Amino acid sequence: MTRAERIADSLELLARCWPWPVEVGGTGTDGDDETADLPRALAYLDAGVDAETVRRAGNGAAALVALVGTVVAALAAFAPLGSSTLGSSVVALALALTLALALGVVSLSRRGPVALATASRTAALGTAPALVARAVLRTRVEPASERAAEFAARGEGRLAAALADHVRRAEGTPRSGLAAFGAAWADWNPPLRRAVLLVESAADAPAGERETALDRAMTAILDGTHDRMAAFAEEVRGPTTALYAFGVLLPLALVAVLPAARVAGVPLSIPVLVVVYDLLLPAALVAAGGWLAVRRPAAFPPPDVSRDHPDVPDRRWPAVGAGVAVGAGLLALVTLTPLPGWTRWPAMGGTGLGTALVWWFRPVEEVRADARAAEANLTDALYLVGRRVRDGAAVETAIAEAAPEVAGRTGEMLADAAGIQRRLRVGVREAFLGEYGALADVPSSQSRSVASLLAIAAREGRPAGRAIVAMADHVEDLQRVEREARRELASVTGTLRNTAAIFGPLVGGATIALADGMAAGAGTGTLGEPLPTAALGVAVSTYVLLMAAVLTALATGLERGFDRGLVGYRVGLALLCAVGSLLVGFVGAGFAA
Repeated sequence: MTRAERIADSLELLARCWPWPVEVGGTGTDGDDETADLPRALAYLDAGVDAETVRRAGNGAAALVALVGTVVAALAAFAPLGSSTLGSSVVALALALTLALALGVVSLSRRGPVALATASRTAALGTAPALVARAVLRTRVEPASERAAEFAARGEGRLAAALADHVRRAEGTPRSGLAAFGAAWADWNPPLRRAVLLVESAADAPAGERETALDRAMTAILDGTHDRMAAFAEEVRGPTTALYAFGVLLPLALVAVLPAARVAGVPLSIPVLVVVYDLLLPAALVAAGGWLAVRRPAAFPPPDVSRDHPDVPDRRWPAVGAGVAVGAGLLALVTLTPLPGWTRWPAMGGTGLGTALVWWFRPVEEVRADARAAEANLTDALYLVGRRVRDGAAVETAIAEAAPEVAGRTGEMLADAAGIQRRLRVGVREAFLGEYGALADVPSSQSRSVASLLAIAAREGRPAGRAIVAMADHVEDLQRVEREARRELASVTGTLRNTAAIFGPLVGGATIALADGMAAGAGTGTLGEPLPTAALGVAVSTYVLLMAAVLTALATGLERGFDRGLVGYRVGLALLCAVGSLLVGFVGAGFAA
């Protein structure tokens, strides 16, 4: 059973807890009807359930939360908590938290699928420049819009799959599917529609006008992507600053005054502190981060690496064992130091989880690093191969001759392909993309697209040399627009990452140390007892580690999309850095005091 099927079964089970009818709204056919958002989102996600089931499941889950919360509150009302005031506050807190969670579950059931569909479309649109480039390059080799659409649809990702669906529908008709595909995505990316229409028109244009139309198609998608990302980076700067100020700096600054506030008579308790810092604040960070992420116009996802890759192990126990070993080791180390006892738990938990994540996802990142290295000098490779083909050399010969002149992993890839051609007596496609090809285990869609076009060029011969040289320019343009898009977001994502891993934990550790000093000095007050520093330290350090995970995931999602491997790896590194920064901040502020 797949994950989607398990989720669908769980939703249907929860829906049985709410037997009453619900209002579903639109059917998804009217694009301007907000009530149709949920049906459209579920259809796009291929969820396997309808909108009524999802809404009933949300209501059923909320009812279960309300039931459990009410039982907990009832038990707390009769529990011996030491004082009636504390008992009343715990009951009130449990009821308020139950209401908030129930309302949150209902809202999540309605808006969650819509947000997921939007994020999925955003990630898909990150491949739009590459898809248009494939169609343009295929048209340069052979001016046929049907073959260009078919070739572009062989790419990876949801956008290519959507184009493949339109190509299938257009079979047996005079249409190629490009125009219908562009119209379907026009609301989400207008430059994409313009670009594919230019590609379609270029196929029927005279030879002198064809090159101009194809160049305009590439300009439309590249400039459109760059402009939309630049506008988003400018728009997101203000909300991100507010998130940084009110979600990180202000809560950490308040830590230092909490002991004094308790002594002054403000009704603070450890349960309230835990709910605010470890539940409500992280939930607010997640909600704000999701709000920012779904407004991103496009993402440039990293190469897709599955656990089926031969260099990626699928056994989880080594990662779990490494996390347990490192966490236990740090627990023992902290125990032997003069640090207070509460520091053991965030140190053990943060380093253990961080180590497990890094261990589990590191092989994936190594495979991706190899794929990016293979793409690094593709422009040089294409130019050198194309120039030789234009001068009359066969593509196979041009690849072998150009390999020593291309630096790095790209040159090694060409040399491997040339060696496979020579030893196995196979063509260009098999040498790169076959079972034993140079790219068989390299998950680089850009490199594989180039190899496919080289295989087509090998059939065309010398006339394709000019098209291969043009490929070099297009590949360079694709890499440039991706670099510029990341650069536009660098100030935002860099601040989030640094805050998550270094500055936030440093401030958190320092403020806990200051709160410790204030609590010691306030212990003689007459209005109330200060908050225990141990409980305060555990609550705030838990918030710091949660903040490190959430902000790192948000920064990664804004930059590259919410890829599980990349997010997990970076979150693991952030947790390891956060633990060190937290302890350094606590010790440093303690010495300064």
